[in-house]
Amino acid sequence: MSVKIGIVGAGGMARYHVPGFRSGGAEVVALADPSAAAREKTAGIHGIPLTYASLDEMLARHPDLDAISILTPNKFHAPLAIQALQAGKHVFCEKPPALNAADTMLMAEAATKAKRHLQFNFNNRARPESMALMDYVRAGEVGTINSIQTVWARRYGIPGFGGWFTNKAVSGGGPVIDLLHMLDLGLYFMGYPEPEWILAQTFNDFMGNPAFKGPWQIPDVAGGATDVETACHGFVRFKTGQVLYLHNSWAEMTEREVVSVEFQGTKAGGRVQRLFRHDGIDETSEDSCELFTLEHGRHVNRKLAFIPDEAMGRLASTRNFILALEGKEEPLNDPSQAVKLMKIVDALFASSAQGIPIQLK
Repeated sequence: MSVKIGIVGAGGMARYHVPGFRSGGAEVVALADPSAAAREKTAGIHGIPLTYASLDEMLARHPDLDAISILTPNKFHAPLAIQALQAGKHVFCEKPPALNAADTMLMAEAATKAKRHLQFNFNNRARPESMALMDYVRAGEVGTINSIQTVWARRYGIPGFGGWFTNKAVSGGGPVIDLLHMLDLGLYFMGYPEPEWILAQTFNDFMGNPAFKGPWQIPDVAGGATDVETACHGFVRFKTGQVLYLHNSWAEMTEREVVSVEFQGTKAGGRVQRLFRHDGIDETSEDSCELFTLEHGRHVNRKLAFIPDEAMGRLASTRNFILALEGKEEPLNDPSQAVKLMKIVDALFASSAQGIPIQLK
């Protein structure tokens, strides 16, 4: 019997969730969204047979659903996930896990209590170049990663002014939380060590300046909130002595959009990188993966070959959720990692607001 899954949220990420789940052999049964126009449009594009106005209605009509996929604005991740878990459903949730660590912990606790699987769409772990580099990490050829630099920096990429992305009550933050993929990937390479100290500074320059708006044609909302950061620079020290530098921005005077993780290990270093000719337009990007090592007394840079993935691992990540439920693959992430990630995010904001390093217990 194939996994039966219902989707909550008719946004653009459905173009990855639906084919990703289906490629894993799942049946996408229904779609729920409060906007009738949005849900009917998305259902029509992807051939989803049934639509509903809410998760409540979908669960009532389909008690046989095995799993729920959540792709809504960030504010609704935790309450919807907890509701689905309490109804006995497995949950796949878009990033970020929730608005903060406390809500993420409630999600993790609900999954444990319900004995159900909870997984998040940290799709950059599933990019072929990330997987290639992780093979070297797992094989011990990198040694211990002492230091790592995680970057998702845009010159112009504010996703609309006044919409939910720029409203902290709904989004939880700006690029710190929207572009946390590289932070997660860096932690993944490091083995997700326990953070000890966080120091950060956020900036909100260029908010409201149309020259720094992203190219995705997201409409502005007159009178809407614009109370999130546009850039952040941060530093994390772990209890192991390892360190991590973070640079996230939607709008900053940098050359062009860069998405990268670079690390320095005791045996080798490495880097995965995506460079953009035009900020925010995936079709203009170029991916690379390199290993920096010492061979026969000589310093060598290896370029690892891989087949580029235009979907940036999104199809593979959603497929992994289905295969993990069936015991055919190990899940790409787990709730304990999500909690740790969001504790770092909370501390980045707290350090900037208070002007001091934040110690995590």
